[in-house]
Amino acid sequence: MELSETNGRAFKRKAKDSVFTHLFSEPKYLLELYKTLHPEDTEATESDIRDVTIQNVITDNMYNDLGFFVRDTLVILLEAQSTWSPNIVIRVLMYLVQTYNNYFTKNDIDLYANSKVKLPKPEMYVIYTGERKDKKAELSLAEEFFNGATDLQLNVKVKMLYGGQKDIISQYVDFAKVCTDQVRKYGYTRKAIEEILRICIDKDVLAEYLKTREVEIMDIMTTLFDEDEVFRRYSLRVQRELMEQGLQQGLQTGQSHIVQNMYSLGKSFSEIATLTGLTEAQVRDYAQAKR
Repeated sequence: MELSETNGRAFKRKAKDSVFTHLFSEPKYLLELYKTLHPEDTEATESDIRDVTIQNVITDNMYNDLGFFVRDTLVILLEAQSTWSPNIVIRVLMYLVQTYNNYFTKNDIDLYANSKVKLPKPEMYVIYTGERKDKKAELSLAEEFFNGATDLQLNVKVKMLYGGQKDIISQYVDFAKVCTDQVRKYGYTRKAIEEILRICIDKDVLAEYLKTREVEIMDIMTTLFDEDEVFRRYSLRVQRELMEQGLQQGLQTGQSHIVQNMYSLGKSFSEIATLTGLTEAQVRDYAQAKR
């Protein structure tokens, strides 16, 4: 892991950005994001924000997570997949610990010193792009994993963001839903990408960003779509070979292996279902089964 930090300027684009990380790598939109979370802070400027996103440099997988400081407050924002999972609380906790560790290292802070260290106040959020229905406004470690225990010595609370307004968070959620709809209609094709951009610009969903960064966004989405198409073809080939062998148990084993690999790489249940042809219920069972 490495710590990427900038102050009031454009961040270096990672080779495998998602639209989420690319959008908020621009200080203008990152400040707009912060002001959506804290409309009462009318004095914040781009120079008050420092990106401390943890970048994945060990493997070639992509992070959709975002971390940044605004003055002495640490804000951690994770893009959730469209499938609901309480495990997001654990992801946030691990991200927070790693970010604090990087903060202490960068600032030469000695945790064994007698004096109390200065600790940035954390705020943790998740953007959920699926259907809200009866989903909770907040997730907590105590509630989700320890039956609401009041004596838990460590608890983590994560605020869920669903959109529904005219702010930049809502626009991102709308963008994600347009992506889902167009992929279902056209598959992982250039036609789908073109329709996503056209529809969002027509509906004024991240329109300025999409129009000024069209070439970069096309490149990002093409890369992501290519990877998903590879996943889909691999899955179908393995399933076909197993079916031809007439091995039902082998088919289920192969499906389970494929699903668990995709899930470990950050694919959501709905994405895996689309790529494999399985139902979301089957995907959930395979993903949560012990290896």
